[in-house]
Amino acid sequence: MLTVTSVNVNGLRAAAKKGYVEWLAATDADVICLQEVRAEPEQLPEAVRRPDGWHAFHAPAGAKGRAGVSLCTRREPDEVRIGFGSSEFDGSGRYIEADLPGVTVASLYLPSGEVGTERQDEKIRFMAEFLPYLRELKARSAAAGREVVVCGDWNIAHREADLKNWRGNKKSSGFLPEERAWLSEVFEEYVDVVRRLHPEEEGPYSWWSYRGRAFDNDTGWRIDLQVATEGLAGRALKGYVERAATHGERWSDHAPVTVVYDL
Repeated sequence: MLTVTSVNVNGLRAAAKKGYVEWLAATDADVICLQEVRAEPEQLPEAVRRPDGWHAFHAPAGAKGRAGVSLCTRREPDEVRIGFGSSEFDGSGRYIEADLPGVTVASLYLPSGEVGTERQDEKIRFMAEFLPYLRELKARSAAAGREVVVCGDWNIAHREADLKNWRGNKKSSGFLPEERAWLSEVFEEYVDVVRRLHPEEEGPYSWWSYRGRAFDNDTGWRIDLQVATEGLAGRALKGYVERAATHGERWSDHAPVTVVYDL
């Protein structure tokens, strides 16, 4: 079995003080993909930077306090790569991937965007560069007899079932027609694993705003995805969101998304 968990920690130093360390000690995951770490490795507590029993790899953003992705693996990877060959984004703490036996696992933090701002322009540029890379990664891995899973905060809800208030967000970044169309192109190459496992379900949501009672009312978005090649997706036994029992027990505004694969 290969159990993979992905979670946007919304600042790893803060999450470590609110329950992440305890969650890490209890998880059965073999691989953990983290996003929005927002710290240089030397700024992290030793138990978080190099947790016992894990091989940890960090890709911080060039702009301090922003973005940042990490990978933690029980088994030492054969190779770890940061970035995807982009002159603009490889130093922005947005992507890291590792080769394990038979499978490449990646952690992605796609820009969140904001309509009418440079942040949205940045998101569009990232998407334009990243899709060709995903196609190339799939082809290269298939030629080597490998599978791929790209985990992370994709910051796009693909369908109406992927966010509670879809009617009120038709003109919001994360649910724009062009963003959803781009994700449809991704899904021509890869499988949205949790959606395949839960085809008719509303959600399961993985992000809830801290404002109001979004968490208590389950007014969320499903934007944290595990996107896998068909061969690996076909071996997914179960996929679920590790939703906290109460608002007060959350250590991030996102929840871990976990998939168990039968390798």
